[in-house]
Amino acid sequence: MSSRAFVLNPDHSPLMPCTAKRARMLLTAGRAAVWRRYPFTIILKETSGTQSQPLALKIDPGSKTTGMALVLDGKNGKRCIWGAELTHRGRAIKLKLLARRALRSSRRSRKLRYRPARFLNRTRPAGWLPPSLMHRVLTTLSWARKIDRSTMMDSIAMELVSFDMQKMESPDIRGVEYQRGTLLGTEIRAYLLNKWDGLRAYCGKEGREVEHLTPRSRGGSDRVSNLVLSCRACNEKKGNQELGEFLAKKPAILRKIQTQQKAGLHDTAAVNATKTRLLGELRQFGCPFPLGIGAQTSFNRQAQEYDKAHWIDAACVGESGAAVAVQRRKPLLIKSMGRGNRQVCGTDRYGFPVRHRTHQKVFFGFQTGDIVRAVVTVGKKAGTYTGRVSVRATGSFRLPQVDSIHHRFFSTLHKGDGYGYSF
Repeated sequence: MSSRAFVLNPDHSPLMPCTAKRARMLLTAGRAAVWRRYPFTIILKETSGTQSQPLALKIDPGSKTTGMALVLDGKNGKRCIWGAELTHRGRAIKLKLLARRALRSSRRSRKLRYRPARFLNRTRPAGWLPPSLMHRVLTTLSWARKIDRSTMMDSIAMELVSFDMQKMESPDIRGVEYQRGTLLGTEIRAYLLNKWDGLRAYCGKEGREVEHLTPRSRGGSDRVSNLVLSCRACNEKKGNQELGEFLAKKPAILRKIQTQQKAGLHDTAAVNATKTRLLGELRQFGCPFPLGIGAQTSFNRQAQEYDKAHWIDAACVGESGAAVAVQRRKPLLIKSMGRGNRQVCGTDRYGFPVRHRTHQKVFFGFQTGDIVRAVVTVGKKAGTYTGRVSVRATGSFRLPQVDSIHHRFFSTLHKGDGYGYSF
């Protein structure tokens, strides 16, 4: 579980996070109550003093997952007291928008009454981002606000990653051909660490040495699509062989590398497109805002011999991340699930109506997305189950582990807020 619990005064003003042991003592003694399960927050029954220590929220933005960490600068140095990983649903949003566009296009082409296209009716404001990208900004900003309301946070640090895709595709580009600035070569290594999950391509272990799939002596280029991570032993063993020659007896690894080698730059483009918008929104908090680069974060993590993880990368962001004590604890895993949709008439993949949704969302005090506990005492399904509930008007609800459980067995742990939680 997360190492610290958030604490609120009776007037909902934030206090410094306390240890799990301290939170249990306050709850057992009746001096506090559980305010929120995720992230775990307690609220005191009597007002307490507001002594504070420097507390920084550090963010490692990513295309699919964003790491967050709270770093306390106390008497014993800097310590990471809370960590979380926020998984975005940008690709799910993009697929839904594509499906909607195809459905509307299909309707206009059928032998129905004419429906004029409306996609040219609106103009895009300055700074517009596609919904799938803006989602990443909004969810990160939303969680920064939640943490700000629940803790005495006094600064924010963010990793400002910049991948120059022109430099990656054409390392020799220069002069008038190079229109978008320069970038240090260390960013290519950081990109490879992200693309290959920090693992060696040939033996699957953690590696840092850059290797050419097609050797330069046999016409290989310095393009990022021809680069992988390797170790010294595998590099020397491969020599100037082609990839197919070297892995002729390991077809599974060969297919994996070839598939990963063809991976596009979608994630890189998403980070580049959203970084400036996120930076501007976070500056609105009005607190000190130091920045860090990806190479510095990677160096800080490797120098302290920490495992590769998004929340650990967040703790190592910036100059202050060079000496941060990170305990081996499980971070809070946050997954964006959405809040449903407003579509009343559900359709199949061809656009024909197949179901009807009511305007009512809450049934018997429960709503789809609530995290609940079901204690079933009778029948074949007797047992205790916990998870996100899917409600029905009939009163027979579904959980990930079991279906068709009567609502009388349920109790709410955490009201649905559009996210799923785990450790």
